[in-house]
Amino acid sequence: MTMSDDDILAPRQSRSGSRSRANFAGGEARGPIIDQDGREIRPETLEQGFREFRFEFGQGLGNGNPFGNLTREQRIARLEALAKLLDVAFVLPGTNIRYGIDGLIGLIPIVGDIITTAISLWLVREARALGAPWYLTARMLGNVAVDGVVGMVPLAGDAFDVMFRANMRNVRLLRRWLDKQPRI
Repeated sequence: MTMSDDDILAPRQSRSGSRSRANFAGGEARGPIIDQDGREIRPETLEQGFREFRFEFGQGLGNGNPFGNLTREQRIARLEALAKLLDVAFVLPGTNIRYGIDGLIGLIPIVGDIITTAISLWLVREARALGAPWYLTARMLGNVAVDGVVGMVPLAGDAFDVMFRANMRNVRLLRRWLDKQPRI
């Protein structure tokens, strides 16, 4: 059922034939205004509007980094969370097989594998930014290359994606290397 232009511009009458008595114009609200946490909002704070609500991209975040100045542990936790999302976020019902969005996106021929490979390469880039040596980075790139190339094979490559878990391997390699490093 679609609305006519007249119904959009003029309020529709109720089924009983009388118009609604609610009037939402101006400051005639009846009762307190409640926020999503159940706290009352004072009317004088609403008069300010959203003047203080703004986004500042690239300011105060250090070199335009959208994640701000994260500590080393926060960056590693972010990498681990992304790797888990990509490789082991879900469980196949009735089995013990875990898969992630890497396996799901990989079902899209070619484009899906390119997208997931790009995300995996970002993980390697972050590892390099954390100070990973060239040999560790090369091993991580090898994992990404195997995952990307074999993943392009229809169906068999998708099954390989689910079982190989290149991102989890790479984060595990990075974590082992970081654990051997002295704390500064």
